[in-house]
Amino acid sequence: MSLYFGVIRLTRLMRNIIVSVAVLVAVIVFAGKYTGMIQPTEAAGGVPAASAPAGSGVVVSFIDVGQGDSELIQTPGGNVLIDSGDYFARDALLQYLKKAGVKDFEYVVATHPHSDHISNIYAVLDAYPVKHVLMPDVTDTTATFKQMLTKIAQKKIPVTKAVSGAAFSVGGADFTVLAPNSKTYTDMNNYSAVLKMQYGSTSFLFEADAQSLSENEMLKKGYDLKADVLKVGHHGSSTSSGKAFIKAVSPQIAVISCGANNVYGFPKKTSLNTLNKAGAKLYRTDLNGTITITSDGKTLKAVASK
Repeated sequence: MSLYFGVIRLTRLMRNIIVSVAVLVAVIVFAGKYTGMIQPTEAAGGVPAASAPAGSGVVVSFIDVGQGDSELIQTPGGNVLIDSGDYFARDALLQYLKKAGVKDFEYVVATHPHSDHISNIYAVLDAYPVKHVLMPDVTDTTATFKQMLTKIAQKKIPVTKAVSGAAFSVGGADFTVLAPNSKTYTDMNNYSAVLKMQYGSTSFLFEADAQSLSENEMLKKGYDLKADVLKVGHHGSSTSSGKAFIKAVSPQIAVISCGANNVYGFPKKTSLNTLNKAGAKLYRTDLNGTITITSDGKTLKAVASK
């Protein structure tokens, strides 16, 4: 009998050792994978790497929402969301915001009424306290647009018109609206609210779906378009990213938000060539997943989720 119980004790001891080693290995692997200021997301377009705790600078996430646009800007003093992707990305977007630690928004920006940009804004307004909504002075008859307006009214959220020259600040980041510059566009894309964000000596330009007409208007206005990071216009369409505009922006990093194997063939070779010739480091959500860029006010760090 003593031999029998001795074997049992030995077996239990070996099992405990094996479990302990397995746990230790898992901890080592986890620590090796998740080190540094920000880390890659765990799944394509899904789980964010880091939020922006007080004093850490600004974190900008170009969220992989498939064929659409959505950018989350986290500052030590508050959050800004630019667009929200199409309806099919709702769950992924809300999961991203939750795991990023978002509690509320200072501003939610609806750049223009197209569904691949605003479909989930109503859900964001429903899930989070929002102080301001920023949108261009243009209307649409779609159910998506009406749903967003209804939710804004229900929540009694103040709406600020996105007109060139408008400005606001959140957590040390200064935002300026550079477009639209007209009220008579025939293409809805040109009503896109284009925002430039300055944080310290670093800058970001969010172009939404602005096309060459809007780009040329910004050039003629003489705006300071120079930016370290460019969210490329209209998913890399050939109707955006004009040579003169890209030269004026002269981005170090260019991000294209588009869906894998999308039916539009975005991004187009002409836009890619223009960006490559400008010397920009190019990221694409269809190839790289969610792209997260941090700024401490002086330097930038970019990490892709895949």
